[in-house]
Amino acid sequence: MIDYLILGGGSAGCVLAARLSEEAGKTVCLVEAGRDISRATMPDAIRSRYPGRAYLDTNNIWKRLAARMSAIAPPRRYEQARILGGGSAINALMANRGAPADYDEWEALGARGWSWAACLPYFRKLESDCDFDGELHGQAGPVRIRRTERPRISPFVRSVLDALERLGHPHRADQNGPWEDGTFIGAIAVSEAGERIPTSVAYLTGAVRQRANLSLRTGVLVERVLCDGARAAGARLVLPDGRREDVRAKQVIVCAGAIHSPAILLRSGIGPARDLDALGIPVVADVPGVGGNLMEHPSIAVSAFLPKAARTPFPAEHHEQAIVRFSSRLPDTAPGDMHGAILSRSGWHSIGYRLGTIFFWVNKSYSRGRLTLASTDPSDEPVVEFDMLSDPRDLARLKEAVRFGAQTLRAIPALTQHDGAVFPSSYSPRVAKVAVPGLANALQRGLLSALLDIAGPLRGWLIRTVVTQGVTLERLLADDEALTHFVRRSVGCTWHASGTCRMGAAGDPLAVADASGAVRGVTGLRVCDASLMPSIPCANTNVPTIMIAERIADMIRAEAGAGLEAGQAQQQQQQQ
Repeated sequence: MIDYLILGGGSAGCVLAARLSEEAGKTVCLVEAGRDISRATMPDAIRSRYPGRAYLDTNNIWKRLAARMSAIAPPRRYEQARILGGGSAINALMANRGAPADYDEWEALGARGWSWAACLPYFRKLESDCDFDGELHGQAGPVRIRRTERPRISPFVRSVLDALERLGHPHRADQNGPWEDGTFIGAIAVSEAGERIPTSVAYLTGAVRQRANLSLRTGVLVERVLCDGARAAGARLVLPDGRREDVRAKQVIVCAGAIHSPAILLRSGIGPARDLDALGIPVVADVPGVGGNLMEHPSIAVSAFLPKAARTPFPAEHHEQAIVRFSSRLPDTAPGDMHGAILSRSGWHSIGYRLGTIFFWVNKSYSRGRLTLASTDPSDEPVVEFDMLSDPRDLARLKEAVRFGAQTLRAIPALTQHDGAVFPSSYSPRVAKVAVPGLANALQRGLLSALLDIAGPLRGWLIRTVVTQGVTLERLLADDEALTHFVRRSVGCTWHASGTCRMGAAGDPLAVADASGAVRGVTGLRVCDASLMPSIPCANTNVPTIMIAERIADMIRAEAGAGLEAGQAQQQQQQQ
């Protein structure tokens, strides 16, 4: 029987597998639905520190997963990793933590022991910061963090930073330093060779993979957790040929991410009893919070056509080169509640190379959605309703982001030579479809790129006609109703799903897990990933997820040690 069965080999699952298998006397099995990637087998699109292709490759993601972003938007593809390393294998490489207040808020919401003071040592443990040292930074962790060198910052990004400084947003040195508003060169996670380092590489090194007590199983889908009464006893797996296999374990840890972790629990009979009954799933534990508290960072963007002099001379360089953090100062909002990623290019293709963007998101969002099962079939994706902008504070702040972006880009003379060259944008289904590699798309992108270059005074008309389909900043800024409709219809995600199995206090009826990730009502079962987050941090969620896994690994090992000591003490008493 396996000691630790880890279901999901994403950012958190790989960390847990590495840390728990450090104890040679404990057997660990890591199960992942996607394929394995190691340092030797990483494809070029994943290895590159320009990450704009990796998440478009349908071999890397759940192909049928869709989500509804807002009440008036139709469901659209939602890119979530299906590959060993999870989000760390296809994300934007950003390595930031959020505000100290985010973690103090977790503790206030019932996740006892998850304050900033408790989390900071684990942020330090996971990182090796190449640029900064001191009490806020680590120097010996598996995740190597650096900032893009100034000479490689694109002309467009430099001009945006200058414009922001003129508008009262000073430059700060360290995105992971003291929490304050301003602009920052983005902290990214890359190897010494400047390549991506997913957790399947940073944590599951060659030496770790050779451990006799660790087994990795990829290409295997999880149907459900097996329970003996109210105790987790293993999992039923679906093999590549469709056969089922039951694997027994002393402890089961679900690490499938904020979309698929709650889906596994629901298929296992752990969730709202009414919903389980409706699907004919026997109830193991009535846990109403499973699938609720679904969070994201709602996003919108403002872009500009780049003249040749403003384009990056380093196309393979990381594109999210700088960020601006600012406070909306709306009532009942947090400091630094808004984020703008300043992109040297807006896509991997020829059109994206010609467009610079400020990609905004609400850093501390308050809207909440829900996830439910469509069926009991593990190959059917769950129904995902983010319900973004349902909280009026989120809508108001995303509208303000459009105004902020317009003001900033219009303050750069080189970008406003022709009417319409600065325009509202979003990562819409249409944009995502055109970005997919293929001959037809290549011809369309090449033709539009050539036309944008030669259009001259007609460029604004071309952008309005082909790119924005009639939507202009001028109209949005002059008509609040039009701006509201545009934001509601165009709101995008940031691929930061979280909160669907949240930690909370024992008396909280909607808490799914306690502060150690242990699931309510079921012994021997934990969750460990972004679904545990009680509220969304003001950060890209990958590094906070790694931090969670580092900390829960220590909790599990401490519990095992305490249990061993208690067993030995009991044995001694019996002998006496």
